[in-house]
Amino acid sequence: MRRALIALSLATAPVALLGACTAATEQAEVGGYDMAASRASIADVEMVPDTSYLSAEERQVVNLLIEASGYMDEIYLRQRGGDLPTVREEIAASGNAELLDMFDRNFGPWDAVDELHPFYGSEPMPEGAGFYPADLTREEFDAYLEANPDQREALMSPYTVVKRDREGGFIAVPYSEEYAEFLQPAAELLREAAEITTNPSLKRFLSLRADSFLSDDYFESEMAWMDLTDTPIEVAIGPYEVYTDRLYGTKTAFESFVTLKNPDESAALDRYVGYLRDMEGNLPIDPQYHNFARGFESPIAVADQIHGGGDNVPGVQTIAFNLPNDERVREAKGAKKVILSNVLGAKFDRILDPIADVVLAQDQAALVSRKYMQLFTLFHELSHSLGPGTITVDGRQTTVNAQLREQYSALEESKADVMGIYNLLYMMERGELPESEKSELLATYVAGLFRSMRFGIEEAHGKGAAAQYGYLLEYGAFAWDNGQGHYVIDEDKLVSGLTELLRTELMLQARGDYAGTKAFFERYARLDEHAEAAIAGMHDIPVDIRPIYPDSV
Repeated sequence: MRRALIALSLATAPVALLGACTAATEQAEVGGYDMAASRASIADVEMVPDTSYLSAEERQVVNLLIEASGYMDEIYLRQRGGDLPTVREEIAASGNAELLDMFDRNFGPWDAVDELHPFYGSEPMPEGAGFYPADLTREEFDAYLEANPDQREALMSPYTVVKRDREGGFIAVPYSEEYAEFLQPAAELLREAAEITTNPSLKRFLSLRADSFLSDDYFESEMAWMDLTDTPIEVAIGPYEVYTDRLYGTKTAFESFVTLKNPDESAALDRYVGYLRDMEGNLPIDPQYHNFARGFESPIAVADQIHGGGDNVPGVQTIAFNLPNDERVREAKGAKKVILSNVLGAKFDRILDPIADVVLAQDQAALVSRKYMQLFTLFHELSHSLGPGTITVDGRQTTVNAQLREQYSALEESKADVMGIYNLLYMMERGELPESEKSELLATYVAGLFRSMRFGIEEAHGKGAAAQYGYLLEYGAFAWDNGQGHYVIDEDKLVSGLTELLRTELMLQARGDYAGTKAFFERYARLDEHAEAAIAGMHDIPVDIRPIYPDSV
């Protein structure tokens, strides 16, 4: 049915397919919010980062990295699953530029399953995307893993695709084999860039990452990435996040961030890294659960993004990232936090600031600030490096991610939000930030929950935000004013509620409590009528931005 729909669309005018997209989109709602309206309000933003200070050598390197990012697009298109690569090839071959642009836009800014229907008919995308057989269920795979423990490591590896074999079992195909036609030329481009750069740390990272593409062993290149120094080029390229794998939350998706670091802004925020150990010790859980095994280097980069690829392109546009995710690297060196200043600034101006006027009482809405959006973003990323990571369950060493499976991403994002505010309040107590700005911080946080929930409460960040909303609403941290049609924050209850919520989420992680995590989200990750009304009132505000980056520098 999928291919038939495409053939029909290509044989007829593009209006037919555009109409099909419109019809399907108009039926798609998340939390009572009309996704058609949201798509229409995505704001195109031309990104024009300053590159005037780059040397000729650095420009060559950046342009090769941009080219390599194109291969991350090709791999991720396949990792999302289904016939998407074939569909795009057929549209491209038709020479219909309008239809090709529509396809790229349809699969660029949104990951909502319902919006795939114009190309997929009524068949939803599988939870396992393109990482597993489309018809695979957790029950079937869990039973197979239990019966074949010797295959577990390979089948559950972050760097393999699972396929059925002819005997009725499963095989693990390494990424380096499955995506060889894209990883091999991408590796060549990285090696070419490594030859050109005279920066030793960048040369080492690019060379090792090229090797990783062909070996599926990313440890040494991740360690080298943590050591990048004395270069404006801040690049992350490879398989990182597990959000696309909604079946088990273990398979990594390829992406790239090509960014240019601002040394002054980075240095201004770097002082907070010195408090990471104190932040860990200040978490509201028993000392036995504090995690001092992780490294606390955690360099910070404030950068302008100049190109993205793969998993970085569709869905909610990233304003910061915290990598690597490998617990071995985190325990040895910590993790690097990169804030994408130009993306964050565009989202504040176009989205968060206007949302505050809809959601909050006028005096509290006026407090929402870019300063605390940026600091909250930083401390959200810092908080990914704190709390339980490697844990012991029933006498067996494992990780939080492995225990919580598909529930992990949403809980980890929620934890990082709550811990981020908790640690910013701690910085105010320590005198690193003015305590007189606490109201500004809290108002920015509450408005930010609604920015995240607008993307849909099935997406990891949106689901995590919805759980915070539900928990804090029940706690009395804010309340709906029927007369004025907005929320009023009770600051004292919000501060104490955040502490209790953080303790709850940390203990779910520390115990690897899968059933408890599911129950937590079932209870709290819901939107009531007031939240739905507030979100519906944002129809004139863009839901997200679509950054348009230069093809070269």
